[in-house]
Amino acid sequence: MFGRTAVQSLLDTDFYKLTMQQAYLHQQPNTQARWTFRCRSDEDLSPYVAPLRDEFEALAQLYATEDQLAHLRQHYPFLKPDYLEFLRLFRFNPNFLKVSTQDGQLVIEANGPLLHVSPLEIPVLAAISEVRNRHRYPEVTAEVIHKSTQGKIRQLEAFGDKVDLSDFLFTDFGTRRRFSFGAQKLVLEQIKAALPQHFAGTSNPHLARELGLRCQGTMAHEWLQSHQALNYRLVDSQKMALENWVKEYRGDLGVALTDVIGVDAFCRDLDRYLAKLYDGFRHDSGDPIAWGEKIIARLEQLDVDPLAKRLVFSDGLNFERAVQIYSHFRGRINTAFGIGTWLMGDFGVNEPMNIVMKLTRLNGQPVAKISDSPGKTMCDDENFLRYLMQVFEVQGSVQSQVLAQFNPH
Repeated sequence: MFGRTAVQSLLDTDFYKLTMQQAYLHQQPNTQARWTFRCRSDEDLSPYVAPLRDEFEALAQLYATEDQLAHLRQHYPFLKPDYLEFLRLFRFNPNFLKVSTQDGQLVIEANGPLLHVSPLEIPVLAAISEVRNRHRYPEVTAEVIHKSTQGKIRQLEAFGDKVDLSDFLFTDFGTRRRFSFGAQKLVLEQIKAALPQHFAGTSNPHLARELGLRCQGTMAHEWLQSHQALNYRLVDSQKMALENWVKEYRGDLGVALTDVIGVDAFCRDLDRYLAKLYDGFRHDSGDPIAWGEKIIARLEQLDVDPLAKRLVFSDGLNFERAVQIYSHFRGRINTAFGIGTWLMGDFGVNEPMNIVMKLTRLNGQPVAKISDSPGKTMCDDENFLRYLMQVFEVQGSVQSQVLAQFNPH
């Protein structure tokens, strides 16, 4: 289940890496960024430094082919001609990556122009996952993956015997923590054949093109984080990120991420203008039921019909949890589900990792992701973190939890 290299093409990534790169090209082409890797699992990855360096060097050989560019041009008209021309010339630069060990732990930083460094995130994470799995789980074969995926398919079918799943839709969000590229492709082929009424596609443009699937994705935390260090008042940064996204895509890609500073701060910034402009909202941390209720309450307060909007859930889901959430909100607001690690990295006989790589500095200034789960906070400057939470009126109890778990490394 392992290829010669972990990443197969320039498009073997998450779709929102392309959509955000276009926005960076048009709106902040000269910003400089620092990205920081973190393994949230208690696992020593330092033995893999040498093979990872080889993987990262191999990224420099990838480029967008004419067939791939033609596919993007045909299927995604919101990707503009100047960006596709930029993509034709774009290459990964491994020199932006610094790989080392510290206190027995893997340390990875990426420094350089945001336009060029941001796209490294997904290939780096996918490579870490696949290199580690090559060494730890060589016994996980295609047969093992096929059997595990068939069990997941039967599980969803069984839920359909008890719950009306006619509106239940899920998308593959698993590229960054997949077991391997080969595993992801095998799983996609199975679920495409078995669950066509529920499977909405993948966030991976390479596999979407190869397998004839719909490709989905909008924005990530980095888009909103970057605005914290641009020429806006900090208190306006979230609103400006949302408005600048609309300016870029003019009605396309209309799902907003809500947890960069927490759902309460997001709801305060969500005015009627933005609520009507955006098609939906994505959950990525905290209690999904409580989060959804807050979004619905805010929409109703703004006199915006929740049934005209969609909630997208993407935090640590499996089919059981997704169906529970779907059942809770059905008939009140539309829902969709992005399922990643469980679908593409967990086959019952292996332990997937919880790894992330996040933007921590822009133009030398700290930026932060606080989220609705204090343990997911990413920032390397405690003073900025305190100030950000003060400016956005984060609850005192939440501030205490965030600061208690603050770790700049």
